[in-house]
Amino acid sequence: MGYKGCSMTEVPPYRPLSGKTILYGVTGGIAAYKAAEYARNLTKLGAAVVPVLSRNARRFISPLTFSALTGQRSHTDLFDLSGAETIPHIELARSSDLFIILPATASIIGKAANGLADDLISTLLLSYSGPVLFFPSMNPYMYGHAATQENLKALRALGYGIVGPDTGEAACGEVGQGRLVPWDTAKEGIIAALTPSSLSGITVVVTAGPTRESVDPVRFISNRSSGLMGYAMAKVARRRGAEVKLVSGPVSLERPPGVEFHGVETAAEMAEIVKGLAGGADVVVMAAAVADYTPRQSLDRKMKKSASNLTLELMPAEDILSFLTSHRRLGQIIVGFCAETHDLKANALKKKREKGVDLLVANDVSMPGVGFDVPTNEVLIIDPEEEIEQVPMLHKEEVAEHIWDRIQGLVS
Repeated sequence: MGYKGCSMTEVPPYRPLSGKTILYGVTGGIAAYKAAEYARNLTKLGAAVVPVLSRNARRFISPLTFSALTGQRSHTDLFDLSGAETIPHIELARSSDLFIILPATASIIGKAANGLADDLISTLLLSYSGPVLFFPSMNPYMYGHAATQENLKALRALGYGIVGPDTGEAACGEVGQGRLVPWDTAKEGIIAALTPSSLSGITVVVTAGPTRESVDPVRFISNRSSGLMGYAMAKVARRRGAEVKLVSGPVSLERPPGVEFHGVETAAEMAEIVKGLAGGADVVVMAAAVADYTPRQSLDRKMKKSASNLTLELMPAEDILSFLTSHRRLGQIIVGFCAETHDLKANALKKKREKGVDLLVANDVSMPGVGFDVPTNEVLIIDPEEEIEQVPMLHKEEVAEHIWDRIQGLVS
């Protein structure tokens, strides 16, 4: 039985886009101001962001703003050869891992759909051979127009990706579909476009968050789970191309884009949903902190305070993980999680043997920076041969990447 890895005292920043170069086309829409913020966020994730602004984009925001935020020269003119050893639209097209158009106006969508090239961005689209993502942003009536919809259909047929748009109030005050997607949605689309689809064709069920066991209409028994680790597992699986079904207890997190979401409250509700989904899943990841006990009786009226002591009778909640392992289909991978406060290795090994899971992920939530309501985690991963890997303290999404690397090694 091996034991690999060591703990880290400093947590490195999470930079999933390190080493990637993103060609960043900005066109003339009001959402250009958001494009500046998104560009800065991408640099924080490790990407080199090369801004390319259309003539109309420069009416909304300065190229200097993008240069200052990205640390890269902003490109604006198809015929500007200053400082260039080769033709700009050829050099830029060959040196980038991803080309995004954000915001993408109806005009650039129409040009791209019809192969027009009358400025730097549209010319780059014809000379670029890598993945391209459009982020539409425009007035709802413009977005809904038949011509725009036909152009979007043509872009998809050409192999371009479309992210959004969102629904809500536009800058003009009209309400409908046409807003630029929020940052989290944009981020997931961009990271997914740069992530190998190693889980394509795989269906994954992930549970996350706590459950709440009702005592009366205003009180419940729960735990401190924030859902961050489970949501990270769902996001990383989706980025790698899996079909992801997320079953979540009550949390304050935004739903990850691109996943099938099932919200539950109690352990019984979670058990019912998971049982219904597990039969069609290749991998089940039980990252939720499901209640071990539930009140034997839940009152339908608020319990009044009294001077005497209160005794609350509890009974065991259903053990979802044991049910899954005893009813698994051939080839199905089941991953368990456990949170401990002492004797982490011994308790984790004991739980793995008792539950019969393929992988067990364990952490010591008594440690600073590990466990509940923090963005970082440090875990042990125990494999089928009871080999133990210690993943040092990292951002939870990076921990999830380590776990999925191990899961992929088991998927047949």
